[in-house]
Amino acid sequence: MTADTAVTNPSRGGPTVGRVTTPSPLPDPVVRMPAPAPGSGGLVDRHGRTATDLRVSLTDRCNLRCSYCMPPEGLDWLPKVEQLTDDEVVRLVRIGVEQLGIEEVRFTGGEPLLRPGLPGIVAATTALLPRPEVSLTTNAVGLSRMAPALAAAGLDRLNVSLDTLDRERFKQLTHRDRLPDVLAGLKAAKEAGLTPVKVNTVLLKGINEDDAVPLLEYCLEHGYELRFIEQMPLDAHHAWTRAEMVTAEDILAKLSATHTLTPDVEERGAAPAERWLVDGTDLTVGVIASVTRSFCGACDRTRLTADGQIRNCLFAREESDLRTAMRDGASDQELADRWRIATLTKLPGHGIDDPSFLQPSRPMSAIGG
Repeated sequence: MTADTAVTNPSRGGPTVGRVTTPSPLPDPVVRMPAPAPGSGGLVDRHGRTATDLRVSLTDRCNLRCSYCMPPEGLDWLPKVEQLTDDEVVRLVRIGVEQLGIEEVRFTGGEPLLRPGLPGIVAATTALLPRPEVSLTTNAVGLSRMAPALAAAGLDRLNVSLDTLDRERFKQLTHRDRLPDVLAGLKAAKEAGLTPVKVNTVLLKGINEDDAVPLLEYCLEHGYELRFIEQMPLDAHHAWTRAEMVTAEDILAKLSATHTLTPDVEERGAAPAERWLVDGTDLTVGVIASVTRSFCGACDRTRLTADGQIRNCLFAREESDLRTAMRDGASDQELADRWRIATLTKLPGHGIDDPSFLQPSRPMSAIGG
């Protein structure tokens, strides 16, 4: 679908036409059966997809209270005894890399900077062979202090959550006055070489929709890669409704009011973001349309929660327990086989558009992004 949008671009001094072309959704996967037998192969599901990207939640705790994630008073945090230790995290990551074909590892939360052993976990992961790409998703509170240590541990890059540049609006969204700390963290990450620094933004109707263009221009100016993410039904209070969601089309309309967007012809692969080149340059902005233009057909992710559960999808309502088996003495091979078997249950899609869809009981902060 292609739309021409009349644009007044101050930097060009007159009206132009901003052409926004929406790439087609990713195709359904080709089914390749049978799946590998226990004891061999990677993480292949029954729909022909292979998981090579591991998201690891290091904690369910967070030092912000973003309104689309958790209530101002916080949540009932996991007891420490239920959380994986640093050594347990590293062991499962190692099994994923050495035996199951994991090529990318991203540490998430909650807020992973709250994990005291984070630099050591990163260093142990980057020392694995074959070495995976290692990244981090963070709210950047405290990143200005941690960035040098993370770079020294071998971290490749990071994503920072930032939904507004307005300090009062930031306080409204997060219930914390920490915007200066986040901006300082972004700067420190770039200076430490943790690039490309990606910025993740969620727009909420009637709250921060007007921040779309200022955030884009801020990121273009500072060399950050901006990604807008459609709000997903992963809030702790289950208040999400599709009717109140700012969609990918809404986002593109706002951006194209002041900038010309051209589809990036680079192959997208399994990347969740549809990317556009901005104003004829090689600078990009992305939109992750998890709800309205799902990319389940090309999903290559598997997830490990902070308490040692395998999840095949952000919206899964079932998990597979590796922690108990590990603490009961399971071998690496046995844990790998359990992980393979868990992958076979992965559904073809998240089913948000299905009338029978039920939001998972765990919120985003307890699953990991």
